[in-house]
Amino acid sequence: MRSPIPSRVGLLLAAALVLSAPVFAQTIVPGSSNPFLAGMPNGSSCCSGDSAPAQSPVLAPGSLTPGTSLTFAVTGGVDNTGAPPTLPPDGGGCCFSTSSNNGIAGANWPINALVGVFLDASQPNLTPAPSPLDFSPSGVGTNFTALSPGLKQAFFIGDGLTGNGSGSVQNFIIPAGATRLFLGTSDGVGWFNNSGSFSVTVGAGVGIPTPTPTVAPPTATPTVSAAVVPTLSLPMLAILSLALAGLALLLIRRS
Repeated sequence: MRSPIPSRVGLLLAAALVLSAPVFAQTIVPGSSNPFLAGMPNGSSCCSGDSAPAQSPVLAPGSLTPGTSLTFAVTGGVDNTGAPPTLPPDGGGCCFSTSSNNGIAGANWPINALVGVFLDASQPNLTPAPSPLDFSPSGVGTNFTALSPGLKQAFFIGDGLTGNGSGSVQNFIIPAGATRLFLGTSDGVGWFNNSGSFSVTVGAGVGIPTPTPTVAPPTATPTVSAAVVPTLSLPMLAILSLALAGLALLLIRRS
């Protein structure tokens, strides 16, 4: 009688092979997704006419590992006036200042862009909003290679590339304590009449470059970036995956 143990070990290694690869998930973000309603209960209001859940932002699928990074691939467009969207995911008209709301920091950023905010498990309006981020050319800008937003700091994502529709993939480092990522759009007031949507693919970053420091306005206290934890490069992941696959097949055959 064959022992079931080697077979089980092989199956576990095969599962490890699958889990070792970057995981990607796709979601749709309507233009009416207000990031300042992130983590707020139904019935909450914000920003001259918006309320949860009608204008709530989209909770990104998947779990978060603080210290690692995420990448984004984005298509589509939105318009804050309700007109047919013509701008790309990077938005336009840099820059537009949005006020802090519900304990979530505002930002200086292009309007009609894809944006995000990391939260922990608590309701954001129970503590004060942190310093806002500045994505104008005199601040962080939008062509950074890596960004370390803090908890409750709304941040620019755009199309996830250093250029507008081109360039290198940007890495967004998950801050300490983050358990949720919400995706929305940049506007000032009244997201309820926005048109269009973004199709967003969220991926796990492969390797983390040195992050661009987040820059707050001159009157604000600078933010402290989360510690960066190195991850395996894509070639190393490929080698590890092949090794695990070979070992799994060997054990299964020998059982």
